[in-house]
Amino acid sequence: MLGECHAHMIMDGINYKAAVALHKDGVCEQAVRQHLRECQKAGVLFVRDGGDAKKVSKLAKELAPEYGITYRTPVFAIHKRGHYGGIVGHYFENFREYQELIVRAKDEGADFIKIMVSGILDFGRAGVLTEDGLLREEIRDMIAAAHDAGMAVMAHCNGDKTCCWTLEAGVDSLEHGYFMEDETLALLAEQKIPWMPTIAPVGNLLGCGRFPDEEVRKNLKGQMERVRKAAEQGANVGLGSDAGAYLVPHGKGTKDEKEYLIKAGVTEKMMESVEQMIRERFQRR
Repeated sequence: MLGECHAHMIMDGINYKAAVALHKDGVCEQAVRQHLRECQKAGVLFVRDGGDAKKVSKLAKELAPEYGITYRTPVFAIHKRGHYGGIVGHYFENFREYQELIVRAKDEGADFIKIMVSGILDFGRAGVLTEDGLLREEIRDMIAAAHDAGMAVMAHCNGDKTCCWTLEAGVDSLEHGYFMEDETLALLAEQKIPWMPTIAPVGNLLGCGRFPDEEVRKNLKGQMERVRKAAEQGANVGLGSDAGAYLVPHGKGTKDEKEYLIKAGVTEKMMESVEQMIRERFQRR
């Protein structure tokens, strides 16, 4: 049995825009059920969603028990206006609005808060992000406010400095974590904060023709090496594939991610341990 600790039920692993369009007039239950069936068929019995702006993950949580799946969701992710995150949630312009979104998420049934503190990979250029992360103080205040509201925090984060600041601020799980350097990996291991390195969205691009394979291989090799170093130091590396992302379909993407992690030296025992930590930390209190 598998636990998927980072998924997006609104996406289908094929075409993001087409998948989102299915929900333009309200959540398409048929699409949600199809993805849940794919998880069930693959033996995925736990899913932690990363949120969306259409309440797809909220319906998925309601339907999940029919498929024997335990489901956690932030309902939507939160990002600062002008920065990456619109595809998975709602934005704020000032700290008061951020606090209001925390309240809104809780009112809508969120199990935890998901924040976006950096850009994503430029998949065509190895080692490059689409934008820098938020300021250290912003990250600290965002995590503290969510904790004050009694909510755990899942953080979308890339880039060495941004990841370091997010870990220092006491985030409850770090997602993606591309380009972390040795000192930040050591901090990750020291603090025992769960890390979902989401390797499949990069590795599965090889050979697809969408991006230069040479650049894809560089990003893949770098992340596999970071995972290996983290695992050797006893960090809590978990299984979260970013299921729903391009070429990372629900169910199969989780299996792919597990294979990448094993190749990088993460044991099944560690994956199971991190899943249990996620189950316990990321639930409504």
